[in-house]
Amino acid sequence: MSRAFVFPGQGAQTIGMGKALADSYPAAKAVFDEVDEALGEKLSALIWEGSIEDLTLTANAQPALMATSIAALRALESEGFAVTDAAFVAGHSLGEYSALCAAGSLSLSDTARLLRIRGAAMQSAVPVGIGAMAALLGLDFATATEVATEAAQGEVCQAANDNDPSQVVVSGHKGAVERAVEIAKAKGAKRAVMLPVSAPFHCALMQPAADRMAEALADVEVNPPVVPLVANVVAEAVTDPATIRALLVKQVTGSVRWRESVEWMAGQGVTEFWEIGAGKALSGMIRRIAKDTVQKAVGTPEDIAALKG
Repeated sequence: MSRAFVFPGQGAQTIGMGKALADSYPAAKAVFDEVDEALGEKLSALIWEGSIEDLTLTANAQPALMATSIAALRALESEGFAVTDAAFVAGHSLGEYSALCAAGSLSLSDTARLLRIRGAAMQSAVPVGIGAMAALLGLDFATATEVATEAAQGEVCQAANDNDPSQVVVSGHKGAVERAVEIAKAKGAKRAVMLPVSAPFHCALMQPAADRMAEALADVEVNPPVVPLVANVVAEAVTDPATIRALLVKQVTGSVRWRESVEWMAGQGVTEFWEIGAGKALSGMIRRIAKDTVQKAVGTPEDIAALKG
């Protein structure tokens, strides 16, 4: 039985996430303390007692979700599980940073600071109201890409997230994305809905944020991961630190090739996917991509108790 550890992205955040882990496991609490120190603020207080509006701000959500994932991993480790039990690590968008932290490629403090910079840079790359994202349900990636190309009409519209066989997210200028929704419906999409996001992630409009991440990553030590990372933009395993650094920059404007990443891992013999952190969104996607695999959520003390059997 081969296992992969996967780490959720934006949208999984909830007030109170990770609190039970921190209360039950000193190693999990230490993660939140270290992230608070790295950022010079009590992010943990916002996660556990703040408003969902503040937590959902990209600059907060990104380090918060990472902290929750690494807290869950530390709790797992204190029960005798290890990241090296996994054949691969992978993460959805910001989850890629959680995966790299989990695999020892980035330090926890550096990861927290990088995600604060990434969140702020992605938020400020495009003025509010200029960009948008939409989920196209019931279309495959090839059709969704055609929709985006047709909708662009001189503006930016790209297939941003290839989440699973029936869900592709497009991103770009607001008018172009709105056109994509209508074109997708005409092409037989089951549903096409605008997403409540604050910026158009994973498209060419994010280039200013990619430039900012290139600067930030240049100052950070990247070690070879102890477990290979299946990277979003290439959908296969990478271990070379220079490659990882370059792909993290490319990831800001590139597509999140999640469906292909999961297919690749399943093709390498992975039969179990453990979703480490908040929510179960990735488990749902994986179930639709690799139907013969088992998904396990690891986000609460109860989840960890269940794994111990």
